[in-house]
Parts: sequence; structure tokens; C-alpha cells
Amino acid sequence: MPDSLYILAGIAVCALCTVALRVAPFALFRGGRQMPPAVRRLAMKLPAAIIAVLVVYCLKALPDSSLPASAATLVSVAAVVVLHLWKRNTLLSIAGGTILYMALLRLI
Repeated sequence: MPDSLYILAGIAVCALCTVALRVAPFALFRGGRQMPPAVRRLAMKLPAAIIAVLVVYCLKALPDSSLPASAATLVSVAAVVVLHLWKRNTLLSIAGGTILYMALLRLI
């Protein structure tokens, strides 16, 4: 079993890397310096790509799931889409879909 100092050192290294990665963009582009075009393109395309990957990840187990779990998932996904198209509020869409999914899993 690892000793406490080893565990604390690992946590410190992880924390330092996280802080460094969060501070790096501000350090690189401070003073009104323009972002390179490749970074600007990534900033425009990456959020949609991440959402697409998350949707695929969430739905990848759908064919192997039981019928009630698959139905709950599909109903919840439809609810997220409808809520987002209706209110255009990401937080409401995600929270509403999550709450509906959890409720359906408990009720079915």
C-alpha cells in the first residue's frame, strides 16, 4: 500500500498540471495579442464536436440495453432536444433531461 507522502505528491502533481493548463492560454495571449487562426477555428468548432462525442458515448450502449432502459434513454434524449429547441437554455435542457431519465429509471 502506498504511503501518504506518495499519494500527496501525486495529488500535488495533478493539481499543478491542472493549474498550468488553465493559466497557459491567459499567459500566451495576454496584452491583446491575437490568437492564431487555427486556435480560433478550434474555439468555434470544438464545443459542438465535444457535444457530439458525448451524445455518441451516451447512446453507444443503447442496442445492448434492456427495453425499459432504452426507452428511458430515448425519451430523455427527445426531451432534451425539445426543451432546448423550445427554451434555448442549455442548463434547463440538461437538467430536465437528467431529471426525466432518473425518474423514468425509477418508475420503470
